[in-house]
Amino acid sequence: MDRRHELEGASPESGLVYPPSRRSGVPVSNRPRTHPVKQLLNRQKMGLSVNLHGHTPFMTPQDLSESRLSKALFLAILLVYVVSFFFSQRLTFPLIWDEQHYWKTSLLFSQSLIPDLRNYGELSTPLPFIMFGALEYFFKWGIFSGRLLNLVLSFVMTCLICLPARKTVRHSILVGCALLSCPYYLWLSSHLYTDIIASFFVLLGFWFYIRSQNILSGLSFVLAIASRQYMLAFPLAIAAFELFSARRTGPQVRIRWLAQLVASLSIVGWFLLFKGLIPQMALRNPNLPDVPTVQLNWWSLQPNNGLYFLTCVGLYFVIPELILFRRKTVLKDLLTRKSGFLILGLALLFVLFPPPLEAHGLLTKMLRLLPNDLFKIASVYFLALLACVRFSRINLAFWALLMNCGLMMKAHQWDKYVLPLLVTFWYLKSVGALDVVRGLSKATVFEGDEPGHDALALAGSIGDEPPEDKKEDRGPAERTSAFQLA
Repeated sequence: MDRRHELEGASPESGLVYPPSRRSGVPVSNRPRTHPVKQLLNRQKMGLSVNLHGHTPFMTPQDLSESRLSKALFLAILLVYVVSFFFSQRLTFPLIWDEQHYWKTSLLFSQSLIPDLRNYGELSTPLPFIMFGALEYFFKWGIFSGRLLNLVLSFVMTCLICLPARKTVRHSILVGCALLSCPYYLWLSSHLYTDIIASFFVLLGFWFYIRSQNILSGLSFVLAIASRQYMLAFPLAIAAFELFSARRTGPQVRIRWLAQLVASLSIVGWFLLFKGLIPQMALRNPNLPDVPTVQLNWWSLQPNNGLYFLTCVGLYFVIPELILFRRKTVLKDLLTRKSGFLILGLALLFVLFPPPLEAHGLLTKMLRLLPNDLFKIASVYFLALLACVRFSRINLAFWALLMNCGLMMKAHQWDKYVLPLLVTFWYLKSVGALDVVRGLSKATVFEGDEPGHDALALAGSIGDEPPEDKKEDRGPAERTSAFQLA
């Protein structure tokens, strides 16, 4: 805070100085001024430390209360994972479902720290199994070590999403509840599956990306693709977002999209190693179910699988966001002319490529409660429509959803495939960057993703002025924190 601000006005609550409001119309000279010595005394009475220059951090009793609540929130998250640990029989329960052949594959990498991929026979890229095998090589704890790794990584992800700096505890609690509302999140965290590791590297990629650490972001996405091929969607989404944002001025900051394109190209190395879309050994693995036909042919696509994925986004993200954050704009947007085109276009896709009503996951199990197929397809359509309307603006979330739906046309229908995208969306929601419509940088990451702040945040990202009815003058502390990284 400079000398000019110290002489213009003071906050009666905290002793901190703010510039006068432009809308008040009262000249600065006619306002009461607080002597600098009295300001320091007021700060000391409140228990705020004063540095050698007489300046203090922007700390108020409310900030101190928020700090205590943040610590309580961290302990609450820790308690959730401790309960999950004991509820899962301390991660020592018998192998179930895919864990059986996943563990056999992990043991192939437990004999040496140098992985031998000649006998690798899973459908996905091998990094998680290499990690599980390395843990067995070092500790000899059996499947417990791999499950514990997933639980720890899940805990770290939850903390990164729910505990960003300068965020209200209420908002963090809502985001945490929304994240944990996905039934696959904690379940996969306590089992030997590869989804948590892939989601962790995706989250890490976005964490570095919004901090403009593009090389580290690209490396994180390389590791994500090495965990699951479908994680290719996320660096492609960022590259498309950056290039689309710079379409008028040109790609001024090349590294922001170039690093993501290089990360995306790492998939080519796996195709060459596998000699196809999947490892050839997987076709001869008796422990695997039948390989989907769409994964055997380079040009085979199943658009109905992409529509099913879109439905899962509506169920596991849009509905919780609508309930917890009271985002009524999604329902209002259904009545606009733009949504009319979406309604007709999506209906045409449902006629041409009807999504499956029987698939792996909870969605189809819930559909079985409905009386007939007409109600089932109507419910699936409505969920997909909610997702389309929610992400109809061309921003980072739009590109992430589009790329994921595109790649899911090469995948099997399974609800759990939506987990990495949910983790990404809730993280962007937690730092207020979910609806940013221009390329992100250190100056354009927002924390005002609450109702009433969207216009200001988006204006900051676009570089334009906010609407007249949304303008407000904020003190330097608020203006600074609104553009800080989480």
